[in-house]
Amino acid sequence: MQSTIVIINLFGAVALLLFGLAQVKDGVTRAFGPRLRTGLATGTQSGLRSFASGFVATVALQSSTATALTVASFVERDLIRARMAQIVLLGANVGTAVTAWIVATGIEWLSPLLILAGVILQRGASTAGKGGGAALVGIGLMLLSLYLLSAATEPMRESPALASFIRLLDGAWPVAMALTAVLAVASSSSLAVVVLVLSLASTGILSTPLIIVLILGANLGGAIPPVLATLPGPASARRITTGNLVVRAVGCLIVLPLAGDVAAGIDLLPLDRNGLPVDVHLAFNIALALLAWPFSGLLSGTMKRLIPSQEDANTGPQYLDPDALSIPVVALANATREVLAVGDLIERMLIRVEHAFQNNDLAPLAEIETLERRVDRIQQDVKVYLSKLAHDAGDGENGRRSIAIIDYVINLEHVGDIVEKGLCEEVRKKVSHNLKFSGDGYRELKNLFDLTIENLRTAQTVFVTGDLNLASHLMEIKVSVRKAEKLSAARHLKRLRDGRLESLQTSSLHLDILRDLKRINAHLVSVAYPILDDSGLLRESRLRRSKSGT
Repeated sequence: MQSTIVIINLFGAVALLLFGLAQVKDGVTRAFGPRLRTGLATGTQSGLRSFASGFVATVALQSSTATALTVASFVERDLIRARMAQIVLLGANVGTAVTAWIVATGIEWLSPLLILAGVILQRGASTAGKGGGAALVGIGLMLLSLYLLSAATEPMRESPALASFIRLLDGAWPVAMALTAVLAVASSSSLAVVVLVLSLASTGILSTPLIIVLILGANLGGAIPPVLATLPGPASARRITTGNLVVRAVGCLIVLPLAGDVAAGIDLLPLDRNGLPVDVHLAFNIALALLAWPFSGLLSGTMKRLIPSQEDANTGPQYLDPDALSIPVVALANATREVLAVGDLIERMLIRVEHAFQNNDLAPLAEIETLERRVDRIQQDVKVYLSKLAHDAGDGENGRRSIAIIDYVINLEHVGDIVEKGLCEEVRKKVSHNLKFSGDGYRELKNLFDLTIENLRTAQTVFVTGDLNLASHLMEIKVSVRKAEKLSAARHLKRLRDGRLESLQTSSLHLDILRDLKRINAHLVSVAYPILDDSGLLRESRLRRSKSGT
């Protein structure tokens, strides 16, 4: 029963530490997120500035993983060179080690004061104050967790089972390193594992060589979550996080066989045994940064060869078979498949923009420019392909279908332009300036985003099937979109007259996003025009005739 209580207390203290880390990250992101991102993007002109940017961002965010993912997203957009990104992550590694060293300096007594100050700040009106307050509460909880960890590990001093387990680890260094690496991956925090090792070391049950090995595992495991997070992303992002993992892995493999010799040297130094884990953690990352820095260019080049880009192979058309041009029906089917793929790219762009809009995160926008280039290229190739078919297709059904395909792909290309040059820039402005819409305004825009994506899917179906009822439904949706846009604009102006602060700050942004979503829907609905026109259901003008008939 006593051992169960000890384990619960231990895991509860670790959970509190992780929660505090998350609070710090969220609070700093809310208060200073745009400035940190801007600093990371612009502070990489030199190696020293890159290192400092990574260091400062990680100390502020309390997360080298967050820094790694942010840097990877910047590399995707060519805002940071690959070599400088690797140096940024070296600074991030040192930053997280310095954080561990600071929290272990015996300042747990500040915990209540920091939590009190944070709660007071959170009651303020400013976004920066609320974010800063959340960060202070998080730091206070982290310090409190250190006290709880120390109390939880106190009974372990006399535990025969733990002593036996430690002896097993002391004789199997690779297993010990793997253990803390797995813990770091599971918690997505090398800092949490280092603090856990710190608490165990304070009981006196860990030998110096084992402390070194356990810290190596925490460093190795801490580099894995960013790699896992960027696996679905483009090659440029995967190269950065994988390069950081390679650097840490090489460092661990070099030090692991020498842990005994290094420990013998450490034992000769007048160091406090209680703080030895954080000292080792900091020394390892500083040494690793100094050794890896000169090879950052070689590392980025190696990663480029090991993780080649697959984008070029997929940017062009896949179904436009020149041999099929002699059979118009087959050629038109090929063009239809290609244009459907363009529609899928547009849907991908819209979903990414909506995610960025919802989550106040610029990372989903990183791929938009690449997707838009693919849309431009494919629509041009489709037009050229069908122009070669025009002579044989004649003016019959094949000719009309060819024109309909070209019209639709041109409209999709226009949608891509609006997404990239309009919506993307508007969402970037929202995120960069930390702007917030009113609750009603946000819901109105969110609903219109969802409706636009649904309309795209409907347009894709109409394009393939030519279904008259679905085409008519799409035209009705156009009217609904126009009414929703007018209603949202009117409600927004009412909120302005009522003096709503959020509406005042986001006025032009709200109206610009409404306008662009309305334009996108107008282009999507155009796929229904040929179908309705052939059925005689499309009027050439929406103007009403006067009663006199003139």
